[in-house]
Amino acid sequence: MAVTDEAIEKIKGMIVSGALRPGDRLPKESELAADLGLSRNSLREAVRALSLIRILDVRQGDGTYVTSLDPQLLLEALSFVVDFHRDDTVLEFLAVRRILEPAATAMACARISEAELDALTRQLDELGAAPSVEELVACDLEFHRGIVQSSGNSVLCSLLDGLSGPTTRARIWRGLTQEDAVSRTLHEHRAILTALRDRDAEAARSWATVHIASVEQWLRSTL
Repeated sequence: MAVTDEAIEKIKGMIVSGALRPGDRLPKESELAADLGLSRNSLREAVRALSLIRILDVRQGDGTYVTSLDPQLLLEALSFVVDFHRDDTVLEFLAVRRILEPAATAMACARISEAELDALTRQLDELGAAPSVEELVACDLEFHRGIVQSSGNSVLCSLLDGLSGPTTRARIWRGLTQEDAVSRTLHEHRAILTALRDRDAEAARSWATVHIASVEQWLRSTL
């Protein structure tokens, strides 16, 4: 094992065991290196790597702290990696969305409030019947984010937030090239909203699946 990897594993072990908790300040570099049997250079590299994935927070002049370890914070690393996707992997991202998002939509049925449903309805009403493709895609992102947040699962919400980026370009291209894409998307949004208002989890799950699958099918046919 490389010395930096060993240092990362040892710091990870301290966090997993509870020796270091969210918000805790790490001991001084010289002390921690001696305690863990590491060189100061390898410890420094490990701290740098862990700060990149939001495990540690290096504060100049103050020290190094364990972050909150909140799922949304940790999954920012996923979003960073996802940004490097290739066009031919968009279908794979859509496939993952098709697995996760309908489940989140079904979960939201029991938790979403009437006020949140009213806000989603207003969002669709303000969009109108003939929005531009860019307006529709921006609304689509907010619409689904609002529903997924209502699922009550912060990990699922963060995962889907990170996965939505790579599919944005595909959705815009579909809107520009497929004749009925805008009207179909609006219809599917309304159907999902109706299912949520009816507290019909299976209908909500089904419409969310149809909604994502329609983009996936279109993209598959164009590749």
